[in-house]
Amino acid sequence: MARILITSGPTRQYLDPVRYLTNSSSGKMGSALADAALNLGHQVVVVTGPVDLTYPSEAEVRQVLTTDEMLATCQREFPACDGLIGAAAPCDYMPTSVSSQKISKTGESLKLELWETPDVVATLGSTKRADQWTVGFALETEDPHFRAITKLERKSCDLIVLNGPEAMTSDRNSIELLDPQGRALLSCEGAKIKIAKQIMDVVERQLIEKAKCSTNA
Repeated sequence: MARILITSGPTRQYLDPVRYLTNSSSGKMGSALADAALNLGHQVVVVTGPVDLTYPSEAEVRQVLTTDEMLATCQREFPACDGLIGAAAPCDYMPTSVSSQKISKTGESLKLELWETPDVVATLGSTKRADQWTVGFALETEDPHFRAITKLERKSCDLIVLNGPEAMTSDRNSIELLDPQGRALLSCEGAKIKIAKQIMDVVERQLIEKAKCSTNA
């Protein structure tokens, strides 16, 4: 049995008390992965941004809002986990300043200056122990295969799931699961709950079982 950390959903980066930057991630893929991992007998910790769904009751769920909060929570949880599946879509940018009051209309244009937020999967991947593994997600709109492998290397992932923007709010997905050599270990499309099971079957064989054998050697 493994203890698996799963990130899920979007994060928010506030501009003022009522407005924020975010994306349309629904958390459905993260929830499906949590369910698939639990069905294989593993323990699951979900770190999730704000979503309109309920995660499996057997999972330990940690609620966060911002990308910084997601990273900090994952950094607390990851040392006690065997692996990470980064299915969340954290907001990549945050404003350089946040207004303490609601920004009022002035009739003129409003300019925003943005900084990059920390990369959750890359940060955890750079600090993982030899007996830990990480699986990333890459949502790409151009040159997807090259960009996914580049992300796998930059984020120190063992595997990466490549998918497209049409998956964000849908109950369905179309994915390739790539290894560090760029080989597709899995290519499938369909309901997210079925795809999650297939992803977890590969993770079980390629990462969890191999880690177990290495520990017992």
